[in-house]
Amino acid sequence: MIFQPEFETLERHALEALQFERLQALVDRLRDANDVYRERLRGVAAPASLGDLAALPFSTKADMRDAYPLGLLAVPEKSLARIHASSGTTGNPTIGAYTAGDLRIFGEVMARSFAAGGIVPGDMFQVAWGYGLFTGGLGGHGGCETLGACAIPASSGNTARQLQLLADLPVIGIGCTPSYALVLAERLRAENRRPLALKYAICGAESWTREMRAELEELFGVTATNIYGLTEIIGPGVAQECLDKQGLHVQEDHFLAEIIDPDSGEPCGDGERGELVITTLTREAMPVLRYRTRDLTSMVREKCACGRTTARIDWFTGRVDDMLVIRGINVFPSVIEEVLLRFPELSPNYRIFVDRPPHGLDEILVEVEHHPHAAIGDLDALARTVTRRLFETLSVSLQTRVVAPGTIERIEAGKAKRVIDRRTL
Repeated sequence: MIFQPEFETLERHALEALQFERLQALVDRLRDANDVYRERLRGVAAPASLGDLAALPFSTKADMRDAYPLGLLAVPEKSLARIHASSGTTGNPTIGAYTAGDLRIFGEVMARSFAAGGIVPGDMFQVAWGYGLFTGGLGGHGGCETLGACAIPASSGNTARQLQLLADLPVIGIGCTPSYALVLAERLRAENRRPLALKYAICGAESWTREMRAELEELFGVTATNIYGLTEIIGPGVAQECLDKQGLHVQEDHFLAEIIDPDSGEPCGDGERGELVITTLTREAMPVLRYRTRDLTSMVREKCACGRTTARIDWFTGRVDDMLVIRGINVFPSVIEEVLLRFPELSPNYRIFVDRPPHGLDEILVEVEHHPHAAIGDLDALARTVTRRLFETLSVSLQTRVVAPGTIERIEAGKAKRVIDRRTL
């Protein structure tokens, strides 16, 4: 199902004409929006084509934190209809402000995302992202209502109640973090229960890999798709996989995406991996120009088999600021996860510990659980094999510890913490 084919299946030339029209209007509006953008755009020529996008200035998370709480508003405060915010674990939280028009767009892009992930009007959808200041819960709820699906506002946590709903109601789809989907699947299997009707899981709000997706689909008995978004842009719904699973469709009539070299800032070509940059073409309350997401991916613009013509971004290999530098070598946690999940003896539950001894080089310990349904053999030998495979992939020496199922704490609310970097503790 395609929720809004008039936008999702536009021919490329028509879509780019719409993007350029909206980009021009955005730049004109930002010049008068607030002091930050007025100063940043001083002396910058108006774009004459989409090719001029690279001449416009970037925005960053630091801009939003420096302007906290509402210094980047482009509308009067009395025009606001809702406020969301990020966790703010490394400083001021990132505020997301919305007008009624922004909330309508939020509902539409979430409805498109749910439709791409297999949900149709009339389906029951369990919203197991957190409600409150986090954008996931209310964003998912609005997407259900816009699509015409039945929202079950379960929020995150309270796993016993989540399982009861899945077992007793004809829930077709669920939205949650991938790590929490694994928690639910493990508990269902441990209690020998089955969801009554569950077919689809739409997962996001934390990084994961295709290997974890395969494990989740086998364990949960669902088709799982990847959803992407940021509080700084609108929340989830910026991009979403369709059931063909050939990349995440960017809602390009609302969000203009580009890929740049994270070091030089220069544009990358289609298919080249770099940092994702997003411009909000239609957001009213807090529009952003060329926002550097720090997420690493690539983009293609070919029409998808599903019929959508929007650009697709690949699964993320990590974040520029999540990258670990170990003895001068760049290490992405997502690559470690990919290697671990190639071993059928291992589960998707793992942690990465990084330490710096007083008089030594940085050390990595990868702790991963043994798969509960795989035959238990020599765990030390398995750990040595995994260590060797990780070294071949990363070119960094490390240690691996294989532990019993259930050893690693499960996170029922919020995002799973995979990396414990103790070098700065």
